This record gives sequence, structure tokens and C-alpha cells, in this order.
Amino acid sequence: MEEFNQNPLIQALPPLLDKAAIIKKLMVKPIYKEEEKHVDSAYRIYMVNRLFQLFTPLPVHIEVWNMIHSLIMQGYLARNPFDKNYKQYINESGREIINRSYEINSRQNFRTTAGCGTFIGYSGIGKTTTINRVLSNIPQVIVHNQYKNIHYNQIQLVWLKLEAPSNSSLKALCLQFFMKIDELLGTNNYKKYVSRNMSVDHMLPLISQVSHNIGLGLLIIDETQNIKKRGADQIMNFFVYLINSGINLCLIGTPGAYDLFGKELRMTRRLTGNAEIIYNNMKYGNEFSFLLESIWKYQWTRNFVPFNEELGKTIYEETQGISDLVIKIFVYSQQLAIENGKEELSIDLIKKLAKEKFRLLQPMLEAIRSGNPHKIAKYEDIRRIDLEKPVVTKIKEMRKQEPVNTKRQEEVKVVENTAEPRKKVKRKEYKEDDLRYLLQQGVENEKTPYQVLLENEYIEDATKWIEAGTP
Repeated sequence: MEEFNQNPLIQALPPLLDKAAIIKKLMVKPIYKEEEKHVDSAYRIYMVNRLFQLFTPLPVHIEVWNMIHSLIMQGYLARNPFDKNYKQYINESGREIINRSYEINSRQNFRTTAGCGTFIGYSGIGKTTTINRVLSNIPQVIVHNQYKNIHYNQIQLVWLKLEAPSNSSLKALCLQFFMKIDELLGTNNYKKYVSRNMSVDHMLPLISQVSHNIGLGLLIIDETQNIKKRGADQIMNFFVYLINSGINLCLIGTPGAYDLFGKELRMTRRLTGNAEIIYNNMKYGNEFSFLLESIWKYQWTRNFVPFNEELGKTIYEETQGISDLVIKIFVYSQQLAIENGKEELSIDLIKKLAKEKFRLLQPMLEAIRSGNPHKIAKYEDIRRIDLEKPVVTKIKEMRKQEPVNTKRQEEVKVVENTAEPRKKVKRKEYKEDDLRYLLQQGVENEKTPYQVLLENEYIEDATKWIEAGTP
């Protein structure tokens, strides 16, 4: 591609790959030998733990790969170190920082191509593991000596990964930035730029300038659900600032972080511009079956049990498609089978194992099984994100479409229509898992929509809240 062939920061990156090559790069297979089944049980119990190293690429992982590579290359387009306008922008920015007159909006000859990608998903579906697998295939530090027979001395930091502070402190995030860079490159930016009394406002221009000086391609912020209300606005404005100054971002978090992006159009437009990957728990289907079948051959029990749909459904029921739990239940079930001498997997053994090992997880798993949004909402890291309307909106629409006929309404209709016989309206039939079915049953039993929703645990009893708040 012509636009990539004139920029040393892009040409030093790994070549673009097709889907088959990406899968090979991402895949990690554990050590496994058939004869290990006959080794003493004391060793086999530890051999099963090799499954924690396994990584099976799924469609979402290829999507993340493409997002990361696209962000890096696209961000470097406007940051060609041999471009006159870009060099002028860097020099002027440095001069303004020294004179303490730096303004991000003062740039005239530099138009950023930086963007932001977001990766939001359930806790335990492998967000951090996926990002780490992708980044392991991209060199983090590249040292340039020359470019096209021209002397070019440059250290290029392709990517940097930070964690959002648990206290939502922007200053803590800035300090982490300087310390990580010094650790990787052996520089002394922390001692050089950071003092005890330095404010965040003074750090921000320095972070931007240092990022340009070291050719930072992508800044990844993990655990963004840690950003709480107290410091959220300041940190989110900082992210927008970085993008405007030419630095790419990738934000990773659980569904608890999703609310951060919906406050302002300015912020949301910047922070979800390039890619927005939402990864909920897997549904029982091809993707889940593919994952199970890819790990099923790794059995260290003496008796091999072939994969079947009944076993698959049992594991799904106990894990609800959360990949971390799928691996754990497969590992722990084998270890239990080896310990008790049965030496083979079975449905009863898997259920027993899940009951013992996943005891603390049962409330969360039960909430996912129920599909009840009210129960799921209690746990922000398993909140399912989709394009469907929330339950409250659906209920309002249903009530508009099918008003509940109380006895008073029926009496009024009879009086109004005495001249003409009433036409029988054909009753609509709904499935039992449809909220409209519940409301319909409530009408027949002379119950209000509130009573119906309360009895089926879609809402909590408001009187309890009132009583709890009464002194």
C-alpha cells in the first residue's frame, strides 16, 4: 500500500496476514503425549494444568487482532518522521511546553489520524489473555538506525499497556505511564519530568510529547471498569486529549465500563471511532461446541471419553459459556477423576465438581441462567450488552399496544356500545417466556402489571426500600 511505504514507523511493523495465518499465530497448544495417560496419578494431576496454557482462536480473537493492527498503522499515517509538517508540529509543541504556553488546539499543520478501539466483555471470557496473545506477535520496541540509506536514529515503542487505577486517579495513571516507559527503555523520564508538586495539567503535555518522541503507536488501558464516577470525567477527557494529540488508544473492560462512553457525543465519537467489540458469554451453539471439541482430546485420565452433546450441554449449563470456567471445569473434572480412581469423565462427576468448586459463583451463574435482567443487573461484570431494548421499555410499549381492561373499562364499553353488538376480538397467543404472556395471565387473574412483575422477580418490592430508608 502506497501510503504505508514512505513511513519507517509503519514499514518496521510485521507484515499483514490473512485469516489462516492469524489463527496459526494466535494458537497455543499444550504439551500432550498419549503415553502420559499411563504415568502415575501424582504426575498426571499436574499435567492436566497444562490446559491453562491453551489458546484456541475464535472469531472474536481475529476481530481483536485486526483492530489492534489497524489502530497502530492508521495512527502512524500522520506521524511520518520525515514529513515536514509533522516535524514542525513536534518542534513547536516542545517549544511551547518549555515556555509553558502549550495549547492542544493551536496546531495548524498537523491533522491526527489517531483513533480508539474498545473491547468490552464478561469477566472470564479472556479479554486480557486475548490482547496479550495479539501483542505477543507485535515487537514492543524497535530500534532504527537508518531508513532508505539515510541516517535515522529512533527508538520506536510500538505499544504500551497500562491498568486503570482502582481509585480513578488520573495522576496515578500519568505516573504509571512514565514509570513503565523508563522500565522498558531505560530512560529517566520520571526523574526528569515528575516532581512531587507537579500537577496533572503539567503532566499531560509532557505525556503527549514523550509519546511522539518515542514513536508510541498504541496505548492500551486495561480494567477500565475501575474508573468510577469520582474521577471518570477527568480520565475520559484525558483519553480524548491523547487522541486529539495523535496517540492511539485501546480500552478494555467488563460491561461495568460501558456506561463511561455514553455521556457526551464528543467523547463517545472519539472513544468508539475505530472498533467497538462486545463479547458476551457464548451461547450454546457452534462457537461453544468448537471450543469444547478443541480441548476434548487433552485427557490425561486412563479412559478416554468421546465428546457427545449430552456432555456438552452439561458443561454449558454449569459454565454458561464463560470460557475461563469451561477450561477450569474440564481441568478440575479430570483431576477429580484421577484422584478418586474412576479415571474417566462423566456427567455426574462434572455436576458434582461444579457444585463444589463453583460454590461462590452460583448466584452469578444462576442470574445468567434465568435471563432475568433484574437479577443480572446486580452483577455489573456479567451484564449482557446487546442492541435489544431494555425490559422496562418493552413493558411500556406492550402496555400501549394492549391496554389492560379493568372491570370499570368493560362497563364503560358496554354502555357506549348498547346500540351495536360487541365484536369479539381474537385473543393473541404468546409463548410462556414472553412478558406479554405474563401480563395476559395477570389480567385473567385480576392482577396489576406491578404484581405480575413482582411475583416473577422482574422487579423488587418498593415497600422494602421505603421501610429500609425509614428511620
